[in-house]
Amino acid sequence: MNVTFRQLRVFEAVARHLSFTRAAEELHLTQPAVSMQVKQMEGAVGLPLFELMGRRIHLTEAGEVMHHYCRLIAENLAEAEQAVEELKGIEGGRLHITVASTVNYFATRLLSDFCRQHPGVRVVLDVTNRQGLLETLEANETDIALMGKPPESLDVDAAPFMENPLVVIAAPDHRLAGRSRIALSRLSEETFLMREQGSGTRMAMERFLSDKDIGLTSTVEMTSNEAIKQSVQAGLGLGIVSVHTVELELEVGRLVILKVESFPIRRHWYLVHRKGKRLSAPAAAFKAFVLAYGKRQARRR
Repeated sequence: MNVTFRQLRVFEAVARHLSFTRAAEELHLTQPAVSMQVKQMEGAVGLPLFELMGRRIHLTEAGEVMHHYCRLIAENLAEAEQAVEELKGIEGGRLHITVASTVNYFATRLLSDFCRQHPGVRVVLDVTNRQGLLETLEANETDIALMGKPPESLDVDAAPFMENPLVVIAAPDHRLAGRSRIALSRLSEETFLMREQGSGTRMAMERFLSDKDIGLTSTVEMTSNEAIKQSVQAGLGLGIVSVHTVELELEVGRLVILKVESFPIRRHWYLVHRKGKRLSAPAAAFKAFVLAYGKRQARRR
């Protein structure tokens, strides 16, 4: 069987997403180019790897086998690359970091400070939502992830490094702004702007309100913190967000934090990587840097 690494990489992306379109977007290729690589690989294997049922594609039995071995090959190549990078030391190495979109509000400051200490490290930063982050962790495609609640479905090492309080935000002229104590039950009368299903912030908010037996009667779903902040500023409703996402807006007076009973919701940010993963020299240095940064922030608070 004569297949190329390029074909394996393209096939793995299609098999993981079960979508030629999403694989093409991830690999920055056209969809016809992806289809051609898969067809060439099927010719080399001698069996179809995908089958179309309705409007969705599925892996055939041969596809399942090839996907399993593709992942093993990718992991072995990653380990080989890491071993070579370790020979170069910290300053000649590469660091791949994946962060939840909410973490990105302070992750760039973290990376800036780290890179000043280690200017020779080549950094790749991916910013994604929780679902994308979980997929990246499961595929072992990143050195370290910075995120909210660690996944229970994956075998990971997770270390809390900083508090992540969730607060209720409003426009400065909102009728509840300025009140010294707002009953939690009062929130059920307001329209809330919420992140999409699967978002870590949304899951934490829904668990909290469910435990308090509070139901929201009017919600609007949005796919980014920026959209929520702008909509709250415009007076469309209230939002529940990480305090780290609104530092600038609070400073310039575009948003305010409401003093609601039982808030803020206490959470943490976590540094996560697959259990047993052999961290490269840059990744180990970054992990130590982040944990030390969290301790400094805790002392300041």
